[in-house]
Amino acid sequence: MTGGAAATRRTDAVPLFAHRAEEFRPSPVRAVFEIALQPGMISLAGGNPDMSALPHEVVAGMAARILAERGPEVLQYGSGAGIGRLPELIVELMGLEGAEIAPDRIQITAGSQAGLDLVTKLYCDPGDVVVAEGPTYVGALGVFGSYEVDVEHVDVDDDGLDPEAVAERIDGLRAAGRTVKFVYTVPNFSNPTGVTTPEGRRRRLVDVCAERGVLVLEDDPYGLLGFDRAHRLPSLYSLAPDTVIHLGSFSKIFSPGLRVGWIAAPPAVRARLQIAAEAVTIHPSVLSQELAAAYVGSEHWRPCLDRAVALYRSRCAAMMEALEAHMPEGVRWTRPAGGFFTWLDLGPWTGNGDLLRRAVDHGVVLVPGGACYADGRATTSLRLAYSATPEAEIAEGVRRVGRMLRG
Repeated sequence: MTGGAAATRRTDAVPLFAHRAEEFRPSPVRAVFEIALQPGMISLAGGNPDMSALPHEVVAGMAARILAERGPEVLQYGSGAGIGRLPELIVELMGLEGAEIAPDRIQITAGSQAGLDLVTKLYCDPGDVVVAEGPTYVGALGVFGSYEVDVEHVDVDDDGLDPEAVAERIDGLRAAGRTVKFVYTVPNFSNPTGVTTPEGRRRRLVDVCAERGVLVLEDDPYGLLGFDRAHRLPSLYSLAPDTVIHLGSFSKIFSPGLRVGWIAAPPAVRARLQIAAEAVTIHPSVLSQELAAAYVGSEHWRPCLDRAVALYRSRCAAMMEALEAHMPEGVRWTRPAGGFFTWLDLGPWTGNGDLLRRAVDHGVVLVPGGACYADGRATTSLRLAYSATPEAEIAEGVRRVGRMLRG
């Protein structure tokens, strides 16, 4: 076979893509990472944890000890359900948000993103509907699209989802003959808005969904990152464990690079999730699980988490101060009580063109609001992240955003 013929045959693979392949598009968040590395550029885009608070020498020692003492075991194939002691540790973590749960309800995943994929795969047929916050997490939109699921947004306010608006949307969709499988929400310090759903709304939301036989998918990577450590709201799962499927993660409270998360679900559902997960990854990384269990189960973890939260609190305050100083009249923003993000409504701003391109022209990277809607609607809104950016850069980055909006 000639080189030309081989090249032609390789390109013939493209027309054979499934329809869903159209949904695998570059993430608008991931797309900005390389831009952010350009000299002089300030990134307010990536929602990364700050790893400087982590005692790297302690983690390195734990990893070395695990490998030295149990290398043949942790480098071998493992259980699809996860290692035995990690679910027990997760039970303790979920208890901090009020959940009483048995380890047999925990399915370990390769990060909570994998959990989101598994739940959608298990529950949703093409053409089914997921009701989601508007705006919502960009990564969730990619998952829903890949399974050819339609997303119906319910606009959020400063208190997150309005349960009555959710009920009205579900009822309207069903009246139109649509099948609603679950309501997707990030109730704590939401990505992308930074808002938190208060307890009254949480209780009403799970009731609304239970009355209609609709599940709630609670995505909770930020729940332990509240700035007021003495006050934690109950998780949705703790309020309705048979109606809510809970996604958790060690990415924000330990290390995103390890890719360890979990799903909490009724035992029969968890068993199906394990089978679905094994079909893709066989099992989560044994070494990553062992290291997560060793570190988060040690005396080092809580002081480290406290240092990280103090850092995020300070950076959030720096961003709020900079927004007050540099935003034009009419721009509104959320005031997070934890987590990594704030959301800006640009109000009367009528600038034309791509928000990201305009921001890059001013030396700052951000996430345009349209990326956080399933229909990619043109919005005069944007997400700013403060978690991984030093305070001086936050101040300068926000000043550049203000200059862009005035330009």
